[in-house]
Amino acid sequence: MESILLAIDPRDPLWIAIAFACGYLVTLIGLPPLVGFLIAGFLLNFAGAESGVFLNVTADLGVTLLLFTIGLKLNFRSLALPQIWGVATIHMSLVTLMMTAAVLLLAGFGLPLVSNIDSRTALIIGFALSFSSTVFAVKSLDQTGALTSCYGNTAIGVLIMQDIAAVAFLAATAGKLPSFWALGLLALIPLRHLIYRVLERTGHGELLVLFGIVVALGGADLFELVNLKGDLGALILGMLLAGHPKASELAKALLSFKELFLVGFFLSVGMTAPPGWNELLIALIFIAILPIKTALYFGLFAAFKLRASTSWRSSLTLANYSEFGLIVGTVAVASGWLPKDWMAVFAILLSLSFIGASPIVANGERLYNKWRPRFKRMERKTRLPAEEDLDIGKVDVLIFGMGRVGSAVYDSVVKDHPGLVLGVEGDTQKVGHHQQLGRNVARGDATNPDFWIRAPGLVEQLQWVILTLPNHSANLAVVERLREIGFKGHIASTSKFPEEQAELEKLGVEFAFNIYAEAGKGFADDLRQRFDLA
Repeated sequence: MESILLAIDPRDPLWIAIAFACGYLVTLIGLPPLVGFLIAGFLLNFAGAESGVFLNVTADLGVTLLLFTIGLKLNFRSLALPQIWGVATIHMSLVTLMMTAAVLLLAGFGLPLVSNIDSRTALIIGFALSFSSTVFAVKSLDQTGALTSCYGNTAIGVLIMQDIAAVAFLAATAGKLPSFWALGLLALIPLRHLIYRVLERTGHGELLVLFGIVVALGGADLFELVNLKGDLGALILGMLLAGHPKASELAKALLSFKELFLVGFFLSVGMTAPPGWNELLIALIFIAILPIKTALYFGLFAAFKLRASTSWRSSLTLANYSEFGLIVGTVAVASGWLPKDWMAVFAILLSLSFIGASPIVANGERLYNKWRPRFKRMERKTRLPAEEDLDIGKVDVLIFGMGRVGSAVYDSVVKDHPGLVLGVEGDTQKVGHHQQLGRNVARGDATNPDFWIRAPGLVEQLQWVILTLPNHSANLAVVERLREIGFKGHIASTSKFPEEQAELEKLGVEFAFNIYAEAGKGFADDLRQRFDLA
């Protein structure tokens, strides 16, 4: 029997090894690995390498699983919020017009690649450049543990509206409309109960992972059969499962596969087309326009009554160009509207926007604190329900993160401090669940600098702040914020690895609890006591 390795191009392992090396090197200077993967793609492109079937397939799988896992954490009702559909619609319209005007202006100067572009093609380019990257946004939010935060939900909601617009565009440019049988997709809504039952019986191991892959790829294929974008199908199937109790577990189970396959996506982006000086010049001009695109996001979010800090964070998450530009480029080149060189422009533009946005996102809090007075002037006096001021009364103990660990801590601490414990959770559904169980829980983003403004006088009365957030970076951000505002009480935090524990203690955390090590120790101590009683 022939080895399965024979189906893989012998060069593919080398490309992946180069991606690993570049990803590792950029992490040493504080950039996310995806920047290294893009750089690896460009280096391979310069060396004359081309992405093969293996990388293209993994890239498609990565994006499909990415959108499926996004859907698992969302619901349809969130898209009906004015700050979602209103901002997305107005922003896309304004930026499309702005970018179209920029292309026509460059064409008037006779610059290479744009000198012969007509108004219709300029409009298509402008439309493509109005989008922001779903891949970059989700990666950034994943790394900070902010996917369910107010600004995370807002940014992802805007991106979903953009994806819907992308589907409409691709259907129009393909010269075909969704099939009549697309109406049959409405049957997925009642059929989700059947899918729920299957999910409940998949356990917690390999069957759960396989179930997620089958549903994600099956949803994509189902939508393709009726002339709809397959990625949208994966997203919708994920959203249909979002209300199931195991949705979060399913997303975590697919995490490693999604991360692995996305390496292929970033490599293939860098290897799309050989860049030259003309392509680089055009890309740099549009990179210079990116701050205006980001400022429009901020202004619109503020106009729709988001707090300045939430508007700033949402805008930074969206401060990039989208991989959708590559899709539009493919359509335009195939239709003869653009020369193939524009594929390199879109690839460079996407990569540079990722590289430029990464350090800005990483230093977003410092920049916000520096310019905070200016940002606050743009806030509206009225607040959205998720960002209103908190009237919480007397509180001695504050617990950030009300997952399984946070809930257990709350139930234990409240016995000794009845009525004096407050849990803070970013997920609206979880907040409602805890409140139904009688727990004192408020919605809030622990890493948001304005959280303490929402609860005036809270920091002065607190004795303990306990951090049980699922992401180490988020825990660190809260500790740093507490020190900046002069918190004098005690801080405890969970951690997963010894190096995380050491990092927290270095910042002054009195009790850094390693949940893996301490869980094992607690089990051993309890078991020893039971042996003694036997």
